[in-house]
Formats: sequence, structure tokens, C-alpha cells
Amino acid sequence: MKKILIVSLVAGLTACQNEADSDKNKMTKIDYPDTKKVEHTNTYFGEEVKDPYRWLEDDRSEETGEWVKAQNKVTSAYLDQIPYRDNLEKQLSDIWNYEKISAPFKRGDYTYFYKNDGLQNQSVLYRYNNEDGPEEAEVFLNPNNFSEKGTTSLGSVSFSENGETLAYSISEGGSDWRKIILINAEDKTQIEDTLVDVKFSGISWKGNEGFFYSSYDKPEGSELSAKTDQHKLYYHKLKTDQKNDELVYGDTDEQKHRYVSGYVTEDNKYLLVSAAKSTSGNRLYIKDLSKNNAKLVDVVTGYENDVNVIENVGDKLYIVTNLDAPNQRVVTVNAQNPAPKNWKDFIPETENVLSVSTGGGNFFASYIVDAVSKVKQYDYDGNLVRDIKLPGIGSASGFGAKKEDTELYYSFTNYTTPSSIYKFNIAEGTSELYQKPDIKFDPEQFESEQIFYESKDGTKVPMIITYKKGLELDGSNPTILYGYGGFNISLTPSFSTANAVWLNNGGVYAVANLRGGGEYGKKWHKAGTKLQKQNVFDDFIAAGEYLIDSKYTSSEKLAIKGGSNGGLLVGATMTQRPDLMQVALPAVGVLDMLRYHTFTSGAGWAYDYGTSEDDKEMFEYLKGYSPVHNVKKDVEYPATMVTTGDHDDRVVPAHSFKFAAELQDKQDPSANPVLIRIETDAGHGAGKPTSKVIAEYADVFAFTLYNMGIEKL
Repeated sequence: MKKILIVSLVAGLTACQNEADSDKNKMTKIDYPDTKKVEHTNTYFGEEVKDPYRWLEDDRSEETGEWVKAQNKVTSAYLDQIPYRDNLEKQLSDIWNYEKISAPFKRGDYTYFYKNDGLQNQSVLYRYNNEDGPEEAEVFLNPNNFSEKGTTSLGSVSFSENGETLAYSISEGGSDWRKIILINAEDKTQIEDTLVDVKFSGISWKGNEGFFYSSYDKPEGSELSAKTDQHKLYYHKLKTDQKNDELVYGDTDEQKHRYVSGYVTEDNKYLLVSAAKSTSGNRLYIKDLSKNNAKLVDVVTGYENDVNVIENVGDKLYIVTNLDAPNQRVVTVNAQNPAPKNWKDFIPETENVLSVSTGGGNFFASYIVDAVSKVKQYDYDGNLVRDIKLPGIGSASGFGAKKEDTELYYSFTNYTTPSSIYKFNIAEGTSELYQKPDIKFDPEQFESEQIFYESKDGTKVPMIITYKKGLELDGSNPTILYGYGGFNISLTPSFSTANAVWLNNGGVYAVANLRGGGEYGKKWHKAGTKLQKQNVFDDFIAAGEYLIDSKYTSSEKLAIKGGSNGGLLVGATMTQRPDLMQVALPAVGVLDMLRYHTFTSGAGWAYDYGTSEDDKEMFEYLKGYSPVHNVKKDVEYPATMVTTGDHDDRVVPAHSFKFAAELQDKQDPSANPVLIRIETDAGHGAGKPTSKVIAEYADVFAFTLYNMGIEKL
């Protein structure tokens, strides 16, 4: 199928625009399923707030299940009428069908790596004997055989120190709840009963004897939506019953911690325990595992800052922290007296945000400079070894290895460069290409440019815009504007196979680095939290206005997209400025800001959002932008496709259900369509089978282009 730039369609589309609009309107007169309203009110500081769709929060009810089926039926019928929907799915399948190989890693006598032949639902774990080489690689674990539909995914894999025992986690149907399975790495036989009810957990071995993991008590009610707010750290000794696992931290008599993790230093000398009330800031403890009956000792007692031990040499600890350093620094301290008053700077804070990894007796300091990577190598005395020359301008990640390793692997990508893996010689500082994907995409046909635009309050915000070379700035280009803006998460350049199809068809893809993210450190993050959350929406709105004013696109050809916290971003933006865009694509979004904290681990997000129970001011602020509570009658909202998964137990689907119900109730049925696409046996996104990912992107792109008035591709 010939792929053409939208600008080449302008003349033809102009001639038949009235007819096309007429056809579109016929399709958008949708007979939405009836969504009953039930009299229900919540009272906050004396104010009653109606909640007519509260019943949709019950994910186990037959009534909710029937509503999901009815909505999916309407959505499928609409999408099936779009003439190029199947063509988009074919394009996505064709470009997705290339071999994907991960960096290798050694454990015991074997080297392991992941590989996906192209369209496999889940990547397969392979291995080869270190004496044989990769040409003798065999399948070690194949998650595609875990379930009939490929909806059970492989999570983390963690080997004992000698590499003889493997503990690996699985997720069923996309849920955040995990099971841990233990096998003999040599013959792959299971060696004990499966551990269950594990959630938000790493697997950290203490030598070869056992490992630490984290979980919550199984909640009352639905395990997919009931509140879980007391995380616990356990120690599991091999070949013992899970019910006898030692509770290391998180007794219910203590102050509640929603996120607790434990990890053992590479030399097995120390256990580090991190306890957090929210997604930002943690208390840190250390325990000397070489001493019998040693106690947990405080390193940091407060919750205002992030603190993490990344390395040790005997009693000397190396800590990365934003305490007194909003952009992060590395400090050293003796483990016997680890309090902050004894810390000494090792890699001082700079004007750029720092993250650190270790390998081969070196530290690798990765900096974000205007959303792109710069990497420096330091020795254990804090001396700068070199600035690492990267393959280009983009995102570099990895740079981790064991202390004794002489080489490591890192990946490099940007919006026009598929992720490639490089082998790095630690002593010489040289990189060589290890694996480059053979993908049907020509980076030379495209370009990315970074611009800085001005937000409502004058703040300069960066945005990277990617498009096919020769793009005409005439306002006719279908454009997706993507954002996140929260939880200190940085959006750095990365290649997307799906977005390659969008670009190949003449689309523009723009990513704005909004406040609330981590691109410029803690100050940038906090400027988009709680009573300053509106800054994030203002930044996103200003990004859309820039794209329109600069003629990259027009409001008729602009779509906004985001997931999770980014789904909130889309929901708030479309309800505040429905005239700005033609299409809105909120995915797995946090959309009921008055009740988000009552589901699963949602209360842990209060650092960014605040809650409706905090005080009257916070309640009124949240209510003022909560998407579910700001859908109004007689307002024409953009064409909207809400996407979620029925097993999403992080941002429960009730958020999306209630928002879609509000929009369908108040949007004129002859105006822009409001659809909700609910994936079954899928969660928040991780581990979703390739087939489901491709089908969802085909639906999203088809819906987007059709509602921009595009007749054919």
C-alpha cells in the first residue's frame, strides 16, 4: 500500500470535504449502551459530590461485565467501518516482524539473553554454555508456553550467587500480582512450591540460601481494586514453605509503608531496606548480614528525600541521593556510622540530573541534559576517567555489570533510531556495535528537532518534534502530541515501532517535557505536583498551541495522547480546552481525582496529587481539574477513545469506565464519537502480548486519522 504524506492529499480532500464530513457524521451517530445512573453522593468538607457511576467500580459484578461487553461491541463496530484499519494493522505487523535480541548476561556457567523472533507474544529467554558460544544457544524459558493466549508474561529473573538456582516471577493477565517459581537452572525442574501473592517486588538473593521479596496481605474484596497500603519485606529460605517466610520489615503495628523493598550488596555483606509512604522519598535501613542477630540500623530516618546505596567496598558505602542536592549526587560513608552528618561528596551535584550505575570497578554517571544523555566514567576514588562518546544524540541506558567484568553492554536510541546494543570495553572506553535491529524503517528519511516554547507563566519547556524530511509547515499534518508530566519521570528520546508507522504515513510526533517530570531535577518535579498540578496542563496546552501557531498542524489535525498519569493529563486538557484538539486518547488514566487513593496502592501517589481528604483547599483544587467531575453538558468534546485493561490493578479501569460514561452521557451523539476500548486479560501495560499491542495501535491510529478527516492511506 502506497504511503503518502498528508500534504499530498490536501487538494483531493478539499474537493470532497463536505461529503467526507457527512459520511463521518453518519458513523459518529452512535447508539451508546445505556449506562444507568444510581443516586450516590460523597461528602467532602460539607460539600456533596454526585457519583452516579459508582457501581462501575465493582469489577467483579455481572452488571459491570455486561457493560464492558456492550461498550466493546459498539467500539468494535465503529472501528470495523474504518476502511484502512486492517491496512494499519498489516503495516504494524510488517514493521514489528524483526528479530529483537537483548544484551547478554552471565550467571554461573551460562550466558543468557532474550530474543523475540518478530511477532512472538512474549520474548524468550535463551542460554548457552560459556565454553560453547552463542551459536549453541538453547531455549531456557519460553513464556509463550505459559498460557494458551500468551497473556502470562515473564517478569524478573534472579539467579542465586552460584547461578545454580533461578527464581523468576510471572504475571497472569497483566496483573501487578506476581507468582515466583523456583527451578534448578541446570535441568529446569521446579524445586519447590510456587510463591504467591507477591506484588511490586524485586528478588534479591542472599548467597545461595534464599532471597528477599515484597508483598501486601491479600486484600478483602477484589484483589484487582481493593486498597493495599501495607507493604512488607519477607525472606524466603529455599525448600521451606512460604507460610514460614520471615517477616523482615513491615509489621502492621508499625507506621504504614506503601512501598518496601530489600536488596543485598554484591558481596552479600549488607541488606538494605527502603521504606516509603509514597512514590517519592524513602527511609533507608542497613543490616550487617555477617553478624548473627544484627538489627536494622537507620541510614536516613525521614521521607523527604530519595536515598539509595548503589555500591560498597567493605564498610564503605556509596549512596546516591537528592538530599541537599535536587539534581542528585553520590556520597560515601562508613556503614558503621551511616548518618547523613558523616556523608562526604563523591560525585557532587551539577546543574544536570544524575543517575548512577556500576560495573567493572567503575561508576557510570548518566546525566540528562535537556532530555538527552551524557555519560561520564569515574573510578572508585572519584577520579573522572573519561567522558563516554555515545553513538549520537539520544538516550543511552544500561552501563551495569559485575565488579569483575571487563566489559558491559548499553543501549542507545532516539526517536528516529531503533534501539541498538553496544559492547563497551571498560578499561579502554571504546564501544562497538553488538546488535542492530533489521527493521523496515529508514532513519535517514526522518528528523527530530528540539524546540523550547513558553508556557502560560513564561516557563520555557522543551519539546522534541519528529517528522519526515521535507515536511511542509502548512497546518495540514496529522500530529500526535504526547506527554506525561509526573512522578519525577523523564521522557527521553526513544524509538517506537508503532510510532514508526505513524511517521511513515506522514504523521508528526511531538513529545513535550512537562513540569512534574524529572528532566530538570526535584524543582521541576515539584512544580507539577499538588497545588501546582495545573502547571502540567498549562505546559501541555501551550505545546499544542505552539504546534498549531508554528503550522506543524492545526486543531483539526491534532491528537493528544498519554497513559496512566499521562491519561490524567489528556483528560484534564480535553475538558479544559476541548477546542484545542480534534482527537483525545487517554490510556489507563487516573481520571477520578477524588477517589483515586481508595483503590489498590493509589494512596502512594499522594506526593504528586494530594488527596480529597487532606483539607478543603486540596479537595477543591482536585475537584477543579478531575476529568470525571469536569465533563459538562452542551460542550463539544474532541473525538475520544479511552483505552484500559480489565486486569489493570494499578490504575483500576473504573477511572476509565466513569469518564467514558460521563462523556457519552453529555456529548451530543451526533457530534464527535466517544468510545472506550477495554482489553481483556490485560493490565496496565507491562507484559501485554505483541498481538494485543499491535491490534490496539491499529485501532488507535485508525480512530485518530479517521476523525481527522483522512479518507484513505
